[in-house]
Amino acid sequence: MNVKAQIKEYITSQPEPKRSDMQSLHRLIQQVMPASELWFLDGKDSANKTVSNPNIGYGSYNIKYADGTTKAFYQIGLSANTTGISVYVMGIKDKTYLPQTYGKKLGKATVTGYCIKFKTLKDINMDILETAILYGVKATNEI
Repeated sequence: MNVKAQIKEYITSQPEPKRSDMQSLHRLIQQVMPASELWFLDGKDSANKTVSNPNIGYGSYNIKYADGTTKAFYQIGLSANTTGISVYVMGIKDKTYLPQTYGKKLGKATVTGYCIKFKTLKDINMDILETAILYGVKATNEI
């Protein structure tokens, strides 16, 4: 199954209203990042054991490790979780930036160093979420 089909299956497998919210976010991120690479991580390790929630990824940047090696990973991620939805803004070096800059402006969301977690789209300010996503894309493009 190709990545687009995996993403579609993952989104449609979600209960409403999460399904509609995820579809809206998927469209938004693709509008913000129209030429971005799509990823789908099923949340399983090499032994086929579930280790995380499945993730949809958008874009690509190289993570640089201390030993000098690099690994490609997505810039923005989207995942359903037990209580709602998580948007991952990867590659930001300052782990206080997202919560300090966007935390109070987003609405009913929990914001950590790279994750914006909320129950439904109606709980958050979509313009602020889009600004945070654009910041993450810019930050990873500068790495």
